[in-house]
Amino acid sequence: MSFQQIMGQQAAKQMLQSSLRRQAISHAYLFSGPAGSGQRKTAITFAKAIFCTELEDDACGQCLECRKVDHGNHPDLTMLAPDGNNIKIDQIRDLQRIFSYRSEAGHPKVYIIEQAEKMTVQAANSLLKFLEEPQVPAVGILITDNGQAMLPTIRSRSQLVPFSALNPDEMLQSLMEEGHPANLARSAVHLASGLEACREILQQNWFAEIRNVMLQLGKESLGRGSTSLISAQQKLFKTGLSEHLDMLLSLFHLWFRDMLYVQYGRHEHIVFIDQLDMLSQLAHTRSTEQWVSYMDLAAACRKKLRFNVNGQLCLEQFLIGLA
Repeated sequence: MSFQQIMGQQAAKQMLQSSLRRQAISHAYLFSGPAGSGQRKTAITFAKAIFCTELEDDACGQCLECRKVDHGNHPDLTMLAPDGNNIKIDQIRDLQRIFSYRSEAGHPKVYIIEQAEKMTVQAANSLLKFLEEPQVPAVGILITDNGQAMLPTIRSRSQLVPFSALNPDEMLQSLMEEGHPANLARSAVHLASGLEACREILQQNWFAEIRNVMLQLGKESLGRGSTSLISAQQKLFKTGLSEHLDMLLSLFHLWFRDMLYVQYGRHEHIVFIDQLDMLSQLAHTRSTEQWVSYMDLAAACRKKLRFNVNGQLCLEQFLIGLA
């Protein structure tokens, strides 16, 4: 993969390619941005470009160095990820041991640390010493979706490369070209920051089911004599779909936002465009303020779930709040 094949992230790519052309590669980079927005692919491509023997500011994908990276057996590229919930000091010590030997090819060695914010304090302090005094020429790439969670001393010694969520319309076009159903893909691109994350959502068999359940509960909860609590029991808690309540509430949030788009005639922004008739019928049954309050309610319930509030109780309170 070359930089041109990575969707979006023009600023990040330009920064890295400029450093390659000027032969001014930093000793450490901090790739910070939403999970799934392409940091890992960009990091590996950058490593390939550093090793590449054919191109100055990109990876050709054909030379021996590039093919070694593609096959996962390049001796000068080390990937590091959390062992369990954390990146431990022993992992950093192993990294330091590996990097005590100079590259035979004459280029810097590269290490990529995924979810770098999960380093323990001891691991982070050990890495800090490594950043300041590498034994051999080395380039470190730290990947995180929360740069502020990193030690300030590590942030100050790394060059920040910011990543942003990919454009939903561009992702939608790509997913539809891959053959994913348009109605599901349109929802997925508003729930994830990058193509890989969208594909992961769409590959889940339960995603189409939870979307259908959300539409049913939404329609029922807004009508008189609501049966949504009964439907929730039958469709969610007796089927195992209750494991995905966070996704259900995220979809509700998008659905309420669509109501606002209908009210303001912004149909080009509607996510549930296949449900336009139902949206048009319901959108004007509530005021703008009420739809906004429902979005806030969905967000509040998601927060409760993260604090391990009973899922069934949380959803029942949510549905009662809509009625």
